[in-house]
Amino acid sequence: MRTPHIDDAKNPDLETNQTKNGFLCLVSKLVIDEKLPIRFMYKTVPDHLNDTGWRMYTGYETEDFLEDELLNMIPMPVETMCKADPTLTKLVEYNAGTVWERHPGADENGWERVYDYKIPSPQVDVSITNDADEFNSLK
Repeated sequence: MRTPHIDDAKNPDLETNQTKNGFLCLVSKLVIDEKLPIRFMYKTVPDHLNDTGWRMYTGYETEDFLEDELLNMIPMPVETMCKADPTLTKLVEYNAGTVWERHPGADENGWERVYDYKIPSPQVDVSITNDADEFNSLK
């Protein structure tokens, strides 16, 4: 089964009509330090008002690398990333939940939409109880 290409969207207006907030994205240090191209990106729900929700990677990040987001991801203006790689400009208009991939060796416009990737969400440790005494002891 062929993954749809960027221009195959059923209704682009529905895919890009979210309210746009923020101007920053998180970019892998490998993009900045090693000058590697972005080959994988997704948009999650923004973490704060300046965040667009876009996360951009080279595809060479290891699990250990990805676990330390504070050390290995750099906040960058989306506009700066689009100037460095103009093929991102059309993609960053898409809504949260969108995932894009560009395979090594593909032409520079070779972005394909990914539908089977589960976007990571923050791990929150929550304790739930229906016992009032237990709940009160947690305060």
